[in-house]
Amino acid sequence: GLIARSSDYLDQLSGELPATKSPVAWAKADVSDANEVKSAFEQLGQTLGPTDLLVFHASAGGPFGQGVLSIDPKDFARSWAVGTLGGLLCAQAVVPDMLKKGAGAILFTGATSSVRGASISFSSSKFALRGLAQSLARELWPKGIHVAHVVIDAVIGEQGTANTPPGPEPLLDPDAMAEAYWQLAIQDRSAWTLELDLRPFGEKFFE
Repeated sequence: GLIARSSDYLDQLSGELPATKSPVAWAKADVSDANEVKSAFEQLGQTLGPTDLLVFHASAGGPFGQGVLSIDPKDFARSWAVGTLGGLLCAQAVVPDMLKKGAGAILFTGATSSVRGASISFSSSKFALRGLAQSLARELWPKGIHVAHVVIDAVIGEQGTANTPPGPEPLLDPDAMAEAYWQLAIQDRSAWTLELDLRPFGEKFFE
């Protein structure tokens, strides 16, 4: 199941997914809006059944590079509403299903800015999301729900394709990322990961 603000994007993305025996469904929602999130997950539940995995990576960090005197408080609030409040709202939507099963996984996507200050609005939101992930893990791990935070420290892209970003920057392959997330989702509960850093072998740390 997929959730995003744009129907066109969701339609395109669902068409790019490889064919499987499992159905693909999507719902349009602004993750900072509690009513829209609730409605979206109810819609997906009717098609796909109870949720057993949530991957949350929404963010609204821009504009970047503004200092404390120039940043618009509305931009700051919007970044937090999407990147942090959205994470809470989505977790609230799926946790009841997971509690009934005593199992499930909630994976939050962070960034270098989750652990090192940079852009004021983006870093503040990502720091807060990391704190949310740790707090939920303390509450939900004992109930069988794996909560983890993934720090992405690289440019994402595929080498040698039309979509390859310009420049010599090492790239984090999206298929390899997906495999790392999947391994978190199926990880044995005797050795759960709380936080995972993903970066290419040639990437300089936290730059």
